[in-house]
Amino acid sequence: MTAASDTRTEALHDPGLAPVSSLPGVGPALAETLRKLGIERVQDLWFHLPLRYEDRTRITPIRDLVGGESAQVEGVVEAVETGFRYRPQLRIAITDASRETLVLRFFHFRGQQALQLAPGTRLRCFGSVRRGQHGPEMVHPQYRILRGEVPVEESLTPVYPVTEGLGQARLRGVIAKALTRLPDAATLELIPADLLAPLGLMSLRDALLVVHRPAPDADVAALTAGTHPAQRRLAFEELLTHHLSLKRLRANVRRHRAPALPDNADLRRRFLDALPFELTAAQQRVAGEIARDLARPVPMLRLVQGDVGSGKTVVAALAALHAVANGRQTALMAPTELLAEQHLRSFRQWFEPLGIDVVWLAGKVGGRARASALEAIAGGAPVAIGTHALMQEGVEFARLGLAIVDEQHRFGVQQRIALREKAAGSEVPHQLVLTATPIPRTLAMSAYADLDVSALDELPPGRTPVQTVVVSEARRDEVIARIRAACAEGRQAYWVCTIIEESEQLEAQAAQALYARLCEALPELRVGLLHGRMKPSEKQAAMEAFKNHEIALLVATTVIEVGVDVPNASLMVIENAERLGLAQLHQLRGRVGRGAVASTCVLLYQPPLSALAKQRLETLRETSDGFVIAEKDLQLRGPGELLGTRQTGEMGFRIADLVRDAGLLPAVQKVGAVMLRAHPRLAQRLTARWIGAAARYAEA
Repeated sequence: MTAASDTRTEALHDPGLAPVSSLPGVGPALAETLRKLGIERVQDLWFHLPLRYEDRTRITPIRDLVGGESAQVEGVVEAVETGFRYRPQLRIAITDASRETLVLRFFHFRGQQALQLAPGTRLRCFGSVRRGQHGPEMVHPQYRILRGEVPVEESLTPVYPVTEGLGQARLRGVIAKALTRLPDAATLELIPADLLAPLGLMSLRDALLVVHRPAPDADVAALTAGTHPAQRRLAFEELLTHHLSLKRLRANVRRHRAPALPDNADLRRRFLDALPFELTAAQQRVAGEIARDLARPVPMLRLVQGDVGSGKTVVAALAALHAVANGRQTALMAPTELLAEQHLRSFRQWFEPLGIDVVWLAGKVGGRARASALEAIAGGAPVAIGTHALMQEGVEFARLGLAIVDEQHRFGVQQRIALREKAAGSEVPHQLVLTATPIPRTLAMSAYADLDVSALDELPPGRTPVQTVVVSEARRDEVIARIRAACAEGRQAYWVCTIIEESEQLEAQAAQALYARLCEALPELRVGLLHGRMKPSEKQAAMEAFKNHEIALLVATTVIEVGVDVPNASLMVIENAERLGLAQLHQLRGRVGRGAVASTCVLLYQPPLSALAKQRLETLRETSDGFVIAEKDLQLRGPGELLGTRQTGEMGFRIADLVRDAGLLPAVQKVGAVMLRAHPRLAQRLTARWIGAAARYAEA
């Protein structure tokens, strides 16, 4: 039987695979609207899970309403008032048997609405309660006019993700129809019973019915926290699906051939002899792991994570030498031009004395220079360094053997696939991924299940610990005096801003204005300016001047977060530190402490501090261990932000939470391994069920 007829047979027996248009009342227009939410089949509705719940199972007397909470009330309209003093508004006063009054406010209303809600009308309202001047109020509550006895809801009301043109009530109705097509528990289950039973989880059918229709006595606190047994059952399946898709992606890549790139001992020795430093034991270990991967004709997929300053670039250079020695090309990509330029300088400094050409290609490289770079890459130039411009159409590699991606959390699976497709012929390049954001083990297990992970867990000798101090904005003059003293001793300093131009909303000190103020406050020092909107040549000139000690104080935005290396800089001030995440603060702090002199990082904050900001700054003050900081960052911010994927939709779990559900991951890995080995067809169906259209990346 062919795969296509296999799928057709499955669709006949699996009601979940039927199109949503097979449900009564779902015409072409509604089907198109549902498609915007990624809903095309009946099972997509089963797994379109609520964001939260509203309790409409009971009526709360007006006298028992609590400000800040949502509630359902019933009452009779006592008075109606339309006012236009500041802006149009409709105010309705209702009372109930408790003889208390609730005011309903509407700022957007039609005249017809005011006529419908005449005194004497009985209403049932649901909304968030707030305390007004004359008692409790609801602004724009949902309401219905009651005629006769109308029973309350029998279960908690789910609130779903919706899209334009689709309201909650209509979506709830469609999902209710889809749930009538849920098959029996055994048919619905795609995880074999012998794997599921030891875990003590409820059946998938029961879990779906509970999350879509929680009983009135359901544990609302657990549902809100995502810890209800029904949610844990679904979280397990979602994490398993994510794990399976990445493992299948890895298996599919490994089915391709890659060029075997054995080590050239003579070239490696010449490279190492010319370095002005010795490799750390961690660098030697990781370089060995990479060398073993590259020597095999199977694509390497390795993530190298190392704390700020642990020496990832030299490890990447050693990997590139394998490609060079075997007549293959290396492409190194970084997310920003500044970081890519840092790599370019290092590689040229190390490789050109060995007679190895390094080509530069970034988005802003145009005209003759671009044509020349493209020609060199197509002609087999050994090393090409640049931004994501290296992945664009028109860039043709002659014999790409190794793709190196820096700061992996800025590039997704799709980009890695695009790079792979740059290889000529049937072979695919080896992939080496670098990150200076240490990834907590729980996150690495889940987010990077398609990669082998190496850790550079040792800093080069001569690094001094950075003392971190947290200082209020009110003590700015003391900080300026500290910079004056440090620079008088021949040291250099950074002052980092969080935005470029003045912005009323942010209240953050803008780099331009601060630069002018510091020039005025420190006339004896040469102050430089660096931000993302400067031309590449201007940025380059500012960095070179700072490196050459021509600038004592560099005012910069967070463009200096990664890749900048000036050992003489021993003092850093981070403006509005409370606005930045832990990982970013740690990255910035890593720009100092690169020489033998004791270094300081001053976190300047604008009071009052939120509880979250306080925790962040305290963590940074207490530790400089990037792995400890990464664990804390994961707790405080969640995986989407930590991986930089909040905007791209990757890691956008519907119900799972990597921090909350970390305890499920060992079982996920165990079950996943058995399913891939013994039940590949079920693993494929599970991926299609949860990931839908995105499952194509698992097949890439």
